[in-house]
Amino acid sequence: MENSWIDVPPTLQSYSKTASRAVGTVTGNAGTTSGTTKGTDMTTTTPTHCLTNARNATGPTTGGEDPEWSLERYIHAVADEGRRFADVARAGNLDLPVADCPGWNLRDLVRHVGMVHLWAAANIVHPSDRWITVKELSDLADYWPEYTQGWPTDAGLVDWYEATLVNLVDVLLTTPPDHQCLTFLPAPSPLVMWARRQASEIAIHRFDAEAARGRLSHFDPEFALEMLDELLLCFAPRMRPVGVTGKHVLQMEVVDVDVVFTLTIEADGITATRSAFSSGAGSVDLRLSGSAADLYLLLWNRPNGHAIELDGDDAVLDLWRQVGKIQWR
Repeated sequence: MENSWIDVPPTLQSYSKTASRAVGTVTGNAGTTSGTTKGTDMTTTTPTHCLTNARNATGPTTGGEDPEWSLERYIHAVADEGRRFADVARAGNLDLPVADCPGWNLRDLVRHVGMVHLWAAANIVHPSDRWITVKELSDLADYWPEYTQGWPTDAGLVDWYEATLVNLVDVLLTTPPDHQCLTFLPAPSPLVMWARRQASEIAIHRFDAEAARGRLSHFDPEFALEMLDELLLCFAPRMRPVGVTGKHVLQMEVVDVDVVFTLTIEADGITATRSAFSSGAGSVDLRLSGSAADLYLLLWNRPNGHAIELDGDDAVLDLWRQVGKIQWR
C-alpha cells in the first residue's frame, strides 16, 4: 500500500486506497472553532501542544515521561483501535445494549463511530472557517456520497464501518502534514489533533462494545497515558464548571508510568498540570492511584470495577463526573 512508512494493520491494507487526495486550503481562521462539546469553550487560536504547555508551567519532568507521539503513531493507533472495534462489533448480535451509552445498542454505537469518522475526515479534506454540522448521516452526503446512502443492514453494517475507518486512515495518511483545518483542541498540528481525537474516540467505544459482549478490555499503558493527556490537559481546561463553589484539587497518580496529573476545579474553570511521580506530594482533596488504563476509563466515566485507590474526599470524584462530561452534538 502507499505510505508504507506506517505499520497499518493487514486487515486495513486490503481496503486502503492508493490515490492521494486533493486537499484544499483554509478559507478562514483555521484556529477558531464553534465547539463540539456541551458546556465547553472549544476556541483554539494556536495549535500548541497542551502537554507541552502543562509541562512548561510546572517545570521539566524526569522519569516516566513519555516522548511526544508522532503523527504516524497516532494514525497507527486509529487503525489498530478501529480494527479491534470492528472485530468485537462483528462478533454477534447488534441488539445488545451498551451500558455506558444509555439508550444505545451495539448497532447505534457502530453507526455513531462510523459517522464520527466521516465527520472528522470531511473537516480535514474540506477545510472551512465553519464546522460541518451533522445530525443525520445524510448531512455528510456532499462529502462522502459513497458512504451516506442510508444505513446498511446489520449484515453489512460492520463492513460499512470498516470502510469509514479506512477512509479516515487514508485521509490522515495522504494529507500533507502541514495542512491547516479547524481544530477544537490544542496540538502540534491539526492532523495530530484529529488523529489523536479519533484514536481515543474509537478506544473508549471499543471498551463499551467489549463490555456489552462481556469481554475484558486491555489498553497499552503508553496509549492510555496519551489519552489521559488529551482528556486532562486539553479537554479539562476548556470545561466551564457550573454551580461549583470553592476550590477542589483532584490528583491522579499513574503508577505504572510514574506520572502525576493534578486538576484544580473552581467556579471560573479547571487548571491542569502533569509532573513526575512524587509520593504524597502536595495538598489535595482527593488522590486517585491506579494504572493508566484504569484511570483512563474511570475519568471517562466508565466505572467498571477499576483497581483504583482513593485517598480523600470521594465527593471530588463525583464533582468531576458532573463537570467532566463531553458529548457529541
